[in-house]
Amino acid sequence: MSQFSVATELARYGPHARRAEPLARAEAVAYCRNLARGHYENFTVASWLLPRHLLPHFYAVYAYCRWADDLADETDEPEESLKLLDWWEGQLRRCYSGQAEHPVFIALLSTIEEFSIPPEPFARLLTAFRQDQWVTRYATAEDLLGYCRNSANPVGRLVLYVGKCHNEEHGELSDSICTGLQLANFCQDVARDWARDRVYLPRATLDQAGYTDEMFARGQYNEAFRQAMRVEVDRAEHYLRGGEALVELMPTELRIDIALFIAGGLSILRAIRDLDYNVWRRRPRVSRLKQLGLLTRCWWRTKWPSFGRLAA
Repeated sequence: MSQFSVATELARYGPHARRAEPLARAEAVAYCRNLARGHYENFTVASWLLPRHLLPHFYAVYAYCRWADDLADETDEPEESLKLLDWWEGQLRRCYSGQAEHPVFIALLSTIEEFSIPPEPFARLLTAFRQDQWVTRYATAEDLLGYCRNSANPVGRLVLYVGKCHNEEHGELSDSICTGLQLANFCQDVARDWARDRVYLPRATLDQAGYTDEMFARGQYNEAFRQAMRVEVDRAEHYLRGGEALVELMPTELRIDIALFIAGGLSILRAIRDLDYNVWRRRPRVSRLKQLGLLTRCWWRTKWPSFGRLAA
């Protein structure tokens, strides 16, 4: 957890921690804020633009997701990770019954109540984290998209709830953006995921390109790999583009953030293409300077929609 240690936080607030008086709400809010700010890659220039009055709520939602993700990856033993996720879901149920005791849920409770957030998006994220314990390969693109429906799309739905603009039309556009971002991340992190014995490139795509398991195990960069990556990068862009209409449907105060999420995903895809898809050699990243450039472009686009589509 950056300056937070998973083991330390489990010792303080985990299922076997010594019970103490729950934190006051202000302390719980500060806990979530510190956790979110400690993960600089997740709260970059986008967080500068969020409405100040919504920040504590976004921090609480982020802290829930961060804890769940870390619990899923806390041990090399899937059974132990599943037990921790079961405990976390129990904490979620207690929160919805008004009995929050963990700092994250003490902060999250007021967010849930103020924005009438149902438990479904929170629970669906746990479904994805559980799936990670026993599914490490995906046969087809449809299989992978099914995973994204739980691993990524609920986050966008939560943003819509906090923005008080959740409906099915907005939700479907948000799902497209979140799926695109997840797919872009999979393309970006092929080498990192392989180091954890996970492959998020569909086997069907790899087979069609002629890229074998043996090549994957060697991290071999060749024309077959370029071809497979090209298909998956194009797929990610398709989903990101498919949600662009959401920007102008969002409340004014959140438009730049949504535009920036899309632009950030497209920039990752551009960085992959600039490497000629060789993500084995180097993980593509978007520099802070480029992030600031995206911010400027997104600001212009949200103020003057005729400024045009976001660049790939």
